[in-house]
Amino acid sequence: MLFVRRGSIVNKVLPQQAFIFLLSCTVVFFHGDLLGHHINLTSAPFSLMGVALAIFLGFRINASYDRYWEARKLWGAILVDSRNLARLALTLPPRAVPVRPFVLGLAALAVALRNHLRGMDTRHGLEGLLPADVLDTVSRKQNVPLALLLWLGEGVRRMRAEGLDPLLSLQMEKGLDNLSQAMAGCERIASTPLPFAYTVILHRSSYLYCMLLPFGLEETVGPMMPLVVAFVSYTFFTLEELSHEIEEPFGLQDNDLPLDAMVVGVEASLRELLGEAPPPLPKPDDNCVLT
Repeated sequence: MLFVRRGSIVNKVLPQQAFIFLLSCTVVFFHGDLLGHHINLTSAPFSLMGVALAIFLGFRINASYDRYWEARKLWGAILVDSRNLARLALTLPPRAVPVRPFVLGLAALAVALRNHLRGMDTRHGLEGLLPADVLDTVSRKQNVPLALLLWLGEGVRRMRAEGLDPLLSLQMEKGLDNLSQAMAGCERIASTPLPFAYTVILHRSSYLYCMLLPFGLEETVGPMMPLVVAFVSYTFFTLEELSHEIEEPFGLQDNDLPLDAMVVGVEASLRELLGEAPPPLPKPDDNCVLT
């Protein structure tokens, strides 16, 4: 764990770390003199500022993790509702009603939502899950998941017309409503970032603190001061960068939600319910990272 690089934010904060370390070495070399003036700061204000900054960083990363965890729960709900709808479609309608397109349409909904949240091509991953005419129609829409949800609702209506009990169809409509709510929750997270001013204040405070810290520790720590300052700045910089990364949980960064793996998981579950061979589930790499 000490030498893991991918997913550990080290690569992103390495330039800042190098700058702070070189600044600390310069302060040690000149014994705290700057342009002919000796800057002597005590460690007391840094202790107070460090505690306050740590509290603010804690609030920031908690707010980001709340968004990350809510997004994960929403995708968990999508998996559960898709399985329930597939089970109902396979057991409630009369035997003669074809339900395979409806079940694969649920898998296509998860794929389309992934594409929508990540700004990917609307047709990516949908081939083989939807009829060609349906794919051509929905791929031209601005909100493909919403168009697919409408198509699935029409599928429930066709099942009811072909013999599905109206009371039982209400259970399937409730499942579609739950999917709609989960989709709206994901769109809310994706379109509502944390306030920019809060991010800027925390960013400036972290950098100013780490840049002034060498002048406060030069006389008390001595030659080991650059290592101490580098360790403190590593903590602040990585926490800030991690909170920024998981604030948008649907992206493609190492610590974002593995939507590709979740989409494959949904499709695998639904194909197993259909009695078909599921696609292979993705495996994490050596650093336990999935996309």
